[in-house]
Amino acid sequence: MDAAVKAADIMREIKRAGIRFIVALPDRVTSERLLKPMLADPEFRVVQVCKEDEGVSICSGLYAAGHRALLLIQYTGLLDSLNAMRGVAVEGKNPVCFMVGLLGKEPGVAPTQSKRYGLRVVEPVLDAMQVEHQLIETADDTAKIVPAIARAYENLTPTVMLIGREPAS
Repeated sequence: MDAAVKAADIMREIKRAGIRFIVALPDRVTSERLLKPMLADPEFRVVQVCKEDEGVSICSGLYAAGHRALLLIQYTGLLDSLNAMRGVAVEGKNPVCFMVGLLGKEPGVAPTQSKRYGLRVVEPVLDAMQVEHQLIETADDTAKIVPAIARAYENLTPTVMLIGREPAS
């Protein structure tokens, strides 16, 4: 199996993409090794939210104020915030960048092939909404982060980066 993605590499790529605001609702896939270091990193401003859909609006507001932001959530919260994504990000043409932990995803198994129903439907739902998405699961996948964020801002569309397993330290 390919080497696991490292949290430090994800953070480096997020910074390279010009993101300085992290809007987050803690999730079990990314909190320990990604969110906690972001909270300690003086280059990031972390805004913690109570509901994922409010994070969509906050990211859009930061964009309107000239800032780039990333919404860090779990896939269940993504599914819960689909209407906000539709209205604010897709129809409102706001480049909301999501980084979504896939809690319980089996390593090396495509999300659409997961034994978990919620994981199986994430990509088909995003496809139906015509929202670009990338799976970030191995060390090589970090190369997808900067281009995905750049396309979101160029095209004024949301993008979703699916974190397939807990990042390594």
